[in-house]
Amino acid sequence: MNFPGARQIITGSEFYRIAAAMNWAARDSLVVQQALNGNIPSFYRHFVPVPVSIQDTLSGKKYNAVIYVAPDYLCIGTEKDWARVNITPYAAQRIADSLHCFLPTRKLVDVIYSAARVRPAPVPLFAYRDSTPTMWQHHLIIEGQRRGRKGLIAGIKKDVVLSGKLNDANKTDRVAIYGWHKPDGVPIQPLYTGHVYWWVDYSQGIRLIYRKIKVNGQWMEYTDILSNPLLRRLICDESDCNYTRYPVL
Repeated sequence: MNFPGARQIITGSEFYRIAAAMNWAARDSLVVQQALNGNIPSFYRHFVPVPVSIQDTLSGKKYNAVIYVAPDYLCIGTEKDWARVNITPYAAQRIADSLHCFLPTRKLVDVIYSAARVRPAPVPLFAYRDSTPTMWQHHLIIEGQRRGRKGLIAGIKKDVVLSGKLNDANKTDRVAIYGWHKPDGVPIQPLYTGHVYWWVDYSQGIRLIYRKIKVNGQWMEYTDILSNPLLRRLICDESDCNYTRYPVL
């Protein structure tokens, strides 16, 4: 992952003060500007290796892969003052492209949750779900649950995911979301494509994954894996695995 050097730094709390009255488009623009300028805390730059494997039922051959995932949901700010941010999939795709990353599939959300060291229980909020102050409040709640624990964290957001369901002609302007796992491992949010792409609320998060995946010791592009009828099962559990990225406005 090639993170740029930070310029025009604002802290996480400053971001939420600045963005408090912004609509989704202005908030997206500010997050993209900050992320592309390298305003990402240093801990976020250390991606975590997560193993996944499948076995070919015909040949019996086992395929072992390692994916490298961001340790938390997308955040901006300094090491001492950072915050998770909520953006549309189109803005997320622009950031992912710049960092040579992709967004997870439903299967990878489950894989990451299983591998996570920190798994706080979801905390649903019900008022002003799409307001920026509610997003800040939710970040603070998660930090209270985390209590400074380090390591890969999961289960705290609904992931914005890649899904073959978005290939439907009637869903080209939608976002797919999935996850927010309860302590028993069952997600609150099944795979859902009912929201238009610009709908963003406090519960949606962006997980970045390095676009190259090590399969049986060899590096492969995630798009090549998704186009392979056998290997795609490593990272996708849908019948249609051909949705590889969101558009960028």
